[in-house]
Amino acid sequence: MSQTTVSYKDEHIYEFTPDLEPVYTAENGESLTIETIDSLDGTIQENTDILDAIPEEVNAATGPIAIEGAKPGDVLKVTIEDVRVNENRGRVVTAPGFGLLQDHDDIEHPLTRITPVQNDSIEFEGLNVEIKPVIGTIGVAPATESYTTLVPHDHGGNLDTTDMTGGTTAYFPIFQEGAMLAMGDSKAAMSDGEMCGTGSEIGTDIDVTLEVVNDPPVSLERPLVETENEWKTIASAETMETAVELANRDMVELLKREHDFEATEAYMFSSLVGGLEISQVVDPLVTARDAVPKEYLSNPF
Repeated sequence: MSQTTVSYKDEHIYEFTPDLEPVYTAENGESLTIETIDSLDGTIQENTDILDAIPEEVNAATGPIAIEGAKPGDVLKVTIEDVRVNENRGRVVTAPGFGLLQDHDDIEHPLTRITPVQNDSIEFEGLNVEIKPVIGTIGVAPATESYTTLVPHDHGGNLDTTDMTGGTTAYFPIFQEGAMLAMGDSKAAMSDGEMCGTGSEIGTDIDVTLEVVNDPPVSLERPLVETENEWKTIASAETMETAVELANRDMVELLKREHDFEATEAYMFSSLVGGLEISQVVDPLVTARDAVPKEYLSNPF
């Protein structure tokens, strides 16, 4: 039986606000296909198409999607079954005032390189790079403040985290009735850090199953992702130091509950088995994660 598709053509947003209205309401446990457009809305198709500045509206996120029964204090579980590219090219760009090396004289801004899709790879300047699609922007309606789809925060948003891909499960704190999930800004390939400011930006079809964890035993303040072998807390902040501190603080809380540790014991244990990872260093806030293998941390929900 085919499942419902929610497309960016139906509705998309450029800002996560507390008062979002849904384009679709999903049943708790429903599976959907989410169709997204590339982060630059199809404006870059050739190497001669360049980005003189970051647009005011960027990273179109398909949605919002309400989930029946979702209420503040609950947790939204997003099982990402598959992410498939849906066009024959991606694009990697630099733009003035954007990216890790934006102030380096030998780095050209703006510049575009189209990355044609060839079977399971993209091609960059004669080199093949395996397609490993990533959802760059994914999140829910925030608690009080509004954030553009260029900004990551506690609601998710522009996390640019390579673990947001097929075969993983993302968890988000719910701040508003219905949760109001939206996603987009996919990449055919992207490395941790997203150094130049983009991956290979591309449209995708994303298969997800949406479930609400009502009255969760663990209070979630920021996103959490489950991979095949690890649990990873995700945090965004103005500096990398603050982002990794928040991610580690969240992991300490999970380890305390798992092992009946005191806070200091959980902190010490995280220094033995955890691992800090960089998600991205180029958005208005930077994003980091703290990973712990599943042998030391079971499902907190």
